[in-house]
Amino acid sequence: MSQSIEAPVDSLKVDVFLQELAAIQQSSSKRIAILGSRHVPITHQQLIELLTYALVLGGNRIITSGATGTNSAAIRGATKADANLLTVILPQSLARQPRESQEQLEQVMHLVENSENDSLSLAEASALCNQEIISRCQQLICFAFHDSHTLLKTCQDAEEQRKIVTLFYFD
Repeated sequence: MSQSIEAPVDSLKVDVFLQELAAIQQSSSKRIAILGSRHVPITHQQLIELLTYALVLGGNRIITSGATGTNSAAIRGATKADANLLTVILPQSLARQPRESQEQLEQVMHLVENSENDSLSLAEASALCNQEIISRCQQLICFAFHDSHTLLKTCQDAEEQRKIVTLFYFD
């Protein structure tokens, strides 16, 4: 006589698993957001640039923001592979971006400025910008520290919207 034991199934975990499985099997291009900390060592920036380059060569569209560090590395990688597959969404106007970023950003073909956020703090504008970015993507790749509150909140929001989230910690 056989007896089956029913284990409680967390439907959210099953949904996430099935979504990740579908993403792995998907051979068509995706809209991938790459976000992360501004405070990134150069060796990590080179890895992010290489990852982004490979993702674009694979036909994926990259969406990022315009900050230094992670986002700047993603812009470099995408631009080297195919600048047409890159969209950069700024939290505020181009004029409000750091001088070292402006030169790179002026070369981006698909640049979205949010000048209506110029009166907000950078943290507030960045949170709104990140929301816009995740609303446009299918998958989020994020590079953060354990105390990167805005980025971690963005990852949580993306998961709640049933996006595939890959989070790398620097610390």
